[in-house]
Amino acid sequence: MESMLNKLKSTVTKVTADVTSAVMGNPVTREFDVGRHVASGGNGLAWKIFNGTKKSTKQEVAVFVFDKKLIDKYQKFEKDQIIDSLKRGVQQLTRLRHPRLLTVQHPLEESRDCLAFCTEPVCASLANVLGNWENLPSTVSPDIKDYKLYDVETKYGLLQVSEGLSFLHSSVKMVHGNLTPENIILNKTGAWKIMGFDFCIPSTNPSEQEPKFPCKEWDPNLPSLCLPNPEYLAPEYILSVSCETASDMYSLGAVFYAVFNKGKPIFEVNKQDIYKSFSRQLDQLSRLGSSSLQNIPEEVREHVKLLLNVTPTVRPDADQMTKIPFFDDVGAVTLQYFDSLFQRDNLQKSQFFKGLPKVLPKLPKRVIVQRILPCLTSEFVNPDMVPFVLPNVLLIAEECTKEEYVKLILPELGPVFKQQEPIQILLIFLQKMDLLLTKTPADEIKNSVLPMVYRALEAPSIQIQELCLNIIPTFANLIDYPSMKNSLIPRIKNACLQTSSLAVRVNSLVCLGKILEYLDKWFVLDDILPFLQQIPSKEPAVLMGILGIYKCTFTHKKLGITKEQLAGKVLPHLIPLSIENNLNFNQFNSFISVIKEMLHRLEVEHKTKLEQLHIMQEQQKSLDITNQMNTSEETKLPNAGSQIDKVFNNIGTDLLTGSGSDSKENGVQNTQKRASLTLEEKQKLAKEQEQAQKLKSQQPLKPQAHTPVVPVKQTKDLTETLMDNMSSLTSLSINTPQISASTSFSSVPSMGMGMVFSTPVDNTKRNLTNGLTANMGFQTPPFSLPASANQHLFSGPGTPGAGQMTLGTPSSLPNLHTRRPSAGMSQQTPHRPTDMSALDSLFGPQKPKVSMNQLSQQKPNQWLNQFVPPQGSPGTGSSVMGTQLNMVGQPAFGLQGNPFFNPQNFAQPSNMTSSSSASNDLKDLFG
Repeated sequence: MESMLNKLKSTVTKVTADVTSAVMGNPVTREFDVGRHVASGGNGLAWKIFNGTKKSTKQEVAVFVFDKKLIDKYQKFEKDQIIDSLKRGVQQLTRLRHPRLLTVQHPLEESRDCLAFCTEPVCASLANVLGNWENLPSTVSPDIKDYKLYDVETKYGLLQVSEGLSFLHSSVKMVHGNLTPENIILNKTGAWKIMGFDFCIPSTNPSEQEPKFPCKEWDPNLPSLCLPNPEYLAPEYILSVSCETASDMYSLGAVFYAVFNKGKPIFEVNKQDIYKSFSRQLDQLSRLGSSSLQNIPEEVREHVKLLLNVTPTVRPDADQMTKIPFFDDVGAVTLQYFDSLFQRDNLQKSQFFKGLPKVLPKLPKRVIVQRILPCLTSEFVNPDMVPFVLPNVLLIAEECTKEEYVKLILPELGPVFKQQEPIQILLIFLQKMDLLLTKTPADEIKNSVLPMVYRALEAPSIQIQELCLNIIPTFANLIDYPSMKNSLIPRIKNACLQTSSLAVRVNSLVCLGKILEYLDKWFVLDDILPFLQQIPSKEPAVLMGILGIYKCTFTHKKLGITKEQLAGKVLPHLIPLSIENNLNFNQFNSFISVIKEMLHRLEVEHKTKLEQLHIMQEQQKSLDITNQMNTSEETKLPNAGSQIDKVFNNIGTDLLTGSGSDSKENGVQNTQKRASLTLEEKQKLAKEQEQAQKLKSQQPLKPQAHTPVVPVKQTKDLTETLMDNMSSLTSLSINTPQISASTSFSSVPSMGMGMVFSTPVDNTKRNLTNGLTANMGFQTPPFSLPASANQHLFSGPGTPGAGQMTLGTPSSLPNLHTRRPSAGMSQQTPHRPTDMSALDSLFGPQKPKVSMNQLSQQKPNQWLNQFVPPQGSPGTGSSVMGTQLNMVGQPAFGLQGNPFFNPQNFAQPSNMTSSSSASNDLKDLFG
């Protein structure tokens, strides 16, 4: 890669150095900038040809430079001869003006190092194109290296050379004397031009009918640049030292041969022994057969053979050669007509341009772009010819690449975009709008193309407006969205509202309907649909156009109309229109069909919405009821472990917000009032409750199997034990402001059971939890009793302010014996199986409240009398050992009406054994 860059750098440096050294100091550089070395031409290809531009006008030119270093090897007088010969040729070319001769833009200038002059832009010499790259840069330009002559170029080029010779022979009375591929130049448009008049021979008697041309004898001692190329020279020039116009025709025949044989001349000439070579050539020419001319097209082969005839009078003259059938090719004739276009009037031009689209497909692209396009665009200055020229230019644009279009065509179309007269110009552009939008850059579209469309929509001609509205949908997908939204749509709407033509109004609606798919949904709903209500016309065609836009918007997947729009704007607009008297039966049916579709969708969408809302509301109701029931169930059956503290805290919160059986009953009543359910909802709720019960009953607690131990009958003083427990509780409540809910203590070892009290206390409210845990193979359910600080430990159901108690049998309830007891409290005794039915005797009707201090001051019998109902009270019994006790008429501790209380939680295990010891103890206690 580095070597390639170095090579490129050296090449560029060398070329720059060559240009600088060759042209520097020459007066031509004062007015022209010299560019890249592109070709070589002239006698011996001695002239280097550079691209150039005129400094003042930026006009393109070709700069011909002869570097005097090429003749350093010659003597001074030989140098002078060469310089004089070159000067003579350029000066003669400068004086002659003809389309077939190379046009000189700046005369010859001489400096110490070079000769230079400027001409029209040049592509290459014919010798370069045919493969002679002498005096070219070491890296030949691809433009020359890959240049290929098409048949039409060859035919028309030879015709141009023939026309140039005809001009010289007939008008100037001059023999060129050195017609070779080196002196035929191809300009930028591909035209063949003659130069190299170094050895031209003017007539000595130009006024007479028969001109005479003096001829110099061949001098082999002269430098080669001072002699014509003998390979293209007629035999009589050397052998008889005579020349005439027919001598140039022989050179033309040799050029024909070289063109069709890749630059190879018909004869090789030994310049050292030129006479002998020409003598041999003369014999060959006399026996010239068709085999020697086999590469030449058959239709011109005989004419070339005549041109190469040894007898000058047999050769056709230049004027005759221009009329041979070989040059009647349609492409050559077309190019010839373009070259003479300036001589035609508008009628002739218009007829020619009308037929040109049929010829253009037959011509090579390079010929069209180089030769025809410049001629066409030059006619844009004539407004009357633009409607005839423009279709051909746009046809050429279709075959060009985007780069070629931007470089060669778009700059010429710029002024035409702004022309409003004649009106056909606008019509042609509208018909080719897709081409313009495809190949024109975005900036030019915005600045030139779309303004032309806007002018067409605002044009006073109804025909232009209709055509524009019909064409816009065909290229709407190529227009950028902001331009369509902000510029095109408003003009279409204005054309619809302001026109007095029914056709324009209908076409406006049709145009809008066709371009809806390229618009945004909300733009259509907010801008297009409200516009339809502003249209004042009520003709059937207009009404059907309005209906069409509504239907397209309604049925299009991308767009659609919301049900709010349907109900509030669309249907109120369409329904009155549907009963217009101008509508026929089919049109009315179309309206009704669309209206029914809209109503059906409106019904379906709104029903769906309402159904969804109804389902959500029902689900919400069911969820609320389920939450209430779950809350009740959770309260009845609190979770074990980590949920115990939560239950206790909830009880404390209930105390803070107001406790008591009255408030709880009121809450239940309010809940029942709020949740007035239908039969279906109640059935559904019942099913959910059954499922919840099944889930809870799937894993029942299994009592642990223990071998019952026969209790030892002992006589215990239960009154004293209870008094000790209450004294400890009283002292704990007084001395300790706050006790952790997890603190536990037990007593009454003689009964074989423990009591656990958990009392979270603050300054105003306290939660008192009383749990009973039997020292047996199973656990009795705990219960909680929140109460105020000044409240009795046990309160009746009718006592105001009674707390809530929770009794349950969670499977995961932790063993409360593991908790660390408070200071001063005794540890629990070992478990002993006991009949828990004896505990029922502890729960009976309550007396009025007694404070804890009062309890501690009462005598044992007096304290116990608070729990013993009078003899013969209703609801009392005397059974023991699991049967209902005489003293128990209803659940104690304010459990009646408590939602957390469930008698099923007190069910005894099936394998529990009765204890006579406990029964006897109770008998001793209660008589």
